Order: sequence, then C-alpha cells, then structure tokens
Amino acid sequence: MKFPEYESFDALGLAGLIRKREVTPLEVLDAMIERVEARNPTINAVVIRAYDQARAIIAKGLPEGPFAGVPYFIKDLHAPVAGLPLTHASRLWLGNVSTFDSETVARLRRAGFVIAGRTNAPELGMNISTEPALYGPTHNPWKLDHSAGGSSGGAAAAVASGMLPAAHATDSLGSIRVPASCCGLIGLKPTRGRNPVGPHRGDASKGLSHEHCVARTVRDCAAILDATQGPDEGAPWFTAPPEESFLSQVRRDAGRLRIGLVTKAWNGAPVDAECQAAVERAGKLCEARGHRIVPVDLDHDGRALIDACNLILFSGLGGLVAQREAELGRKARREELEPLTWAAIEAYRGTLAVEMHAALARINRVVRATAHAFRAVDVVITPTLTLPPARLGTFRTDHGDIKSANGASFAYAAFTPLFSASGQPAMSLPLYKSRDGLPLGVQLAASFGEDATLFRLAAQLESEFIGRPPLSN
Repeated sequence: MKFPEYESFDALGLAGLIRKREVTPLEVLDAMIERVEARNPTINAVVIRAYDQARAIIAKGLPEGPFAGVPYFIKDLHAPVAGLPLTHASRLWLGNVSTFDSETVARLRRAGFVIAGRTNAPELGMNISTEPALYGPTHNPWKLDHSAGGSSGGAAAAVASGMLPAAHATDSLGSIRVPASCCGLIGLKPTRGRNPVGPHRGDASKGLSHEHCVARTVRDCAAILDATQGPDEGAPWFTAPPEESFLSQVRRDAGRLRIGLVTKAWNGAPVDAECQAAVERAGKLCEARGHRIVPVDLDHDGRALIDACNLILFSGLGGLVAQREAELGRKARREELEPLTWAAIEAYRGTLAVEMHAALARINRVVRATAHAFRAVDVVITPTLTLPPARLGTFRTDHGDIKSANGASFAYAAFTPLFSASGQPAMSLPLYKSRDGLPLGVQLAASFGEDATLFRLAAQLESEFIGRPPLSN
C-alpha cells in the first residue's frame, strides 16, 4: 500500500495513525524508505541503512510507546546501536560494529521508534559543516550548494527533505542548533543532565556534550524529550525531572515572560544584518503575544570561553582515538584521519592536568555569571548563526591549521557555545528566511532546568515558522 500523505504527519501523528490501524508500521517504514532512496542521492544525509533490521524489529513486535512504529535515524557519532556500524565518519573506525545500545537509544526503542539507519556527520564531529572525507558532503535541501550545518547536518537534512519527521542529533558547542538553523527546523539542546550520555561515555566532555533531536514540530521535540529524559545509572550530572510532561507544556500558556535580545557576538565576530533582523522580528512576535522585552547583560570573554571549550573537546577526542588504538592494537595512521583532525589530536594529545583545570575554572566563572544574568530575564534570544547558511567547501578539513579553522567556525557559530558551557537549555527556531530564501534560525535560551519555558514559548511562535523547502514537497 502506498502512503502518499506520509510527509504531512509529524512523528506523533504517524504513531496515532498506526495505533488506529489506519496504516501499519511496515507501510510507514516503506514510505520512509521510498523517500530516502529517491532523495538521498541528491542530499547525502543517510550513510548507513538498516532496513532489514527495522523490518525484523517490527516483525518481532513493538512496545506500546508513544512513537510505536515510527522510523528513526541515529547520528553516526557517539551513539552505539547494537548491530550497527559506528564510524564517527572516520576511516579509523571502519569495521567498528556496536554490541550494545546506548541508554538514549534504548529509551528511544522503548518509546516505539524503529531504528532504520544512521545519518551523516563530520569526522568526530569536528566541523561546523557536514562534509566528511569518508562519506562526502551533506547538501542543504533549501539550496543544494549550501551546507546543512554540523555536526548533525545529516539528521537535519534528512528531516528537512521529508525523509522522516524527526531524527537523533548531538550537540557540544552548537551541533544540534546550527544544522536546525541551516535547514529550517527546531533543534533543542536540553539542560545539562536532562538526557543520558552513557554507558559508554562518562561526563561527555565535562558536560559540554548533549543528545536530543531535530524535528519539524514543537510537540515532537517535547515528546521525544519526555521519552529519553532522566539520568542513567552512574551519571555525573543530574537535572530534576519536570513536574509535568514536556508535551503538556506545549499546550500551556507561556505567561508573560521577560525576554532579552542579544545581537552582538561575545567573541567579536561580525553579525550579518539579516541575522540581527531575525532576532528583532522574533522580539516583535514575542511582544505581540504579551511578553516584555527587557535589557540583559550577558557580556563575557567569548574567545577565552571557546578556547577553554576546545581544549576540553579536542583533548577528549584524543582520548577517543587512543581508545580506538587500544582496540586495534596499533597506532592510528595519518591517512585514517582527515588532516585537520590529525593536527587537532596531535596538538591536544599532550594536554596537561593543570591546563584542563584552568579551562574548567574559566568555564565555571562564565557559568556563574550567566546564571546571575538570568535573574533579570526568563528567556534570551540571539541569532543562532552570524551568517546565513554557508556554501559547501567554506569550512575545509584538508589542512592542519587548527587556529584558522577554529576562528572561522566560531565566527560563524559565535552564539551557541555559551549555553553549552553554562548547561542551560537552548533551542533554535525557524522564524526567518534570508533574501536568498535560506533559513535563519534564532536561538532561545532559558535558565538551567527551564526546558519547559522554551517549549511553551516555541509553541506560541510555531505558527510563524518558515515552512519546508521545495525539495520536500
């Protein structure tokens, strides 16, 4: 049976059809496969297919979860799925097949999602654009010669192009929010400790790294967080569970919020006038809904913060490479890693404990100051990016100049790292398009633990979202 209406439903909508027996899980899976096979040669979002495994999961019988029978993709980075390759988009991990599910994946399965493959990512998540040498670039469904963002670019392109309504994504310094902005989607980095990162990872880059999703609808984003939230056993971070479900918050009034607007990048990067205009428009939309725009002071040394975060992230990736070397029983070969990855691993491999403690102390000072600043506001709105989506090839990895690569990446994504460092929830919303028809996301951030505030406000603004790219129609 054909299912031509597939793309008009979000994940909760598809699950509802399955529950009412209007379609079967196999029909939904086949509708997804049809779209992947038709569009992926152009988009290159899906790099590992698991269709037979998905059919076997359905045949075995699905749990009675809120997403029972809905297909889902897992990003090819940091998230083990039993029986599937996990390559981190790197030649060094070719042949690596996971023997267990991460806790997030296990919870997604219990919610009824049918894991059907993996999406593209830059090698080890080290690029702001998804263009790994192993799998090739992911193209933006809005304009194919532009980037879908990174590092969850494959996930965002798959959702934006209509392959499926939501997909797994990860975020360290913006890797959910950046591709959500580039592809016109909702992308939430939850509060630190909200979602599990184990058992294979401990503190996930000292609390900088998070997992969640990119989605087309606010309610899917909320309901998926309901399904996955809560620390796993032994987690070093804990965030108090919500008193009510996040999905219920989508239907609640947001109240009268104090909202601060920020358009000046903390690291001094220039901000395109259209990205500033997106924030101003978001502010007016909020005012029209009864919210109050108030001054906010979030000033900090953005360059120093990014340097501290990079030391933590890159030294952690060095540890990941060392772990792979131990598994293989040999050292990594230069040709198994992209030149920029090799240079970063070598540069940070010798990070001293004193340097790590200094970086953590610097981040802690920013965390405390940011938490204090949020006493005056409920939500801060910034551009997600300083520029419209870049063209493919802008952020290259075929060189070893770490300083210039970092400078370019964080001139582009200047606003997202602060809320990774502070652990606060931050969400990119698709409220604006550039003159060239490309999505320009705005970032909403709330106080630590106040994910629900973002869901209530996002639901109020959802009628203003920019819609979908022509390719998905």
